[in-house]
Amino acid sequence: MSAPEFSRVERLDAIGSEPREVTVSAKEAERAALASRFGLLAIDRLEGRFTVWQEAAGIGVRGRVTATVTQACSVTGDPVPAQVDEEVILRFVHPAGARAPAGDEDEHELAGEEIDTVEIEGGGIDLGETAAETMALALDPFPRAPRAAEVLREAGVISEEEARPANPFAALKAKLGGDA
Repeated sequence: MSAPEFSRVERLDAIGSEPREVTVSAKEAERAALASRFGLLAIDRLEGRFTVWQEAAGIGVRGRVTATVTQACSVTGDPVPAQVDEEVILRFVHPAGARAPAGDEDEHELAGEEIDTVEIEGGGIDLGETAAETMALALDPFPRAPRAAEVLREAGVISEEEARPANPFAALKAKLGGDA
């Protein structure tokens, strides 16, 4: 597997039990490569601001990912600007069978049921890839440009509301002879 386009690895041995602020920001070439990977027209800005700390269960990460992107309308292909402002709460955990570094639990421990977990690969956690994946997951999977509805109407596509009968039993009534 090739290295991520936007990689900012925080080494495990540099992460202590005290929270530490880490900010990552994608450069122009990284944004262009990520736009290609995620099928976007452009990524004008991608940043992650994280607090990281070591805890008994792994590495806790809490923060926010912000981005300015341009998606292609799923109907017309027209550019659709989008903003991402997404909270991140993760726990990076050691692979099953691997030993976690010794350390005491502290007050920064994240509640296990409330967060996603990501397996630690190698000797660090990649906050650049975390920011990139968070951005991609936050985007509208079917962005619509202002003229999308008009283009669909012209193509003969009707809305769900237009397709739904006023009386959901009308079709059944007609099939049964009208007096059901």
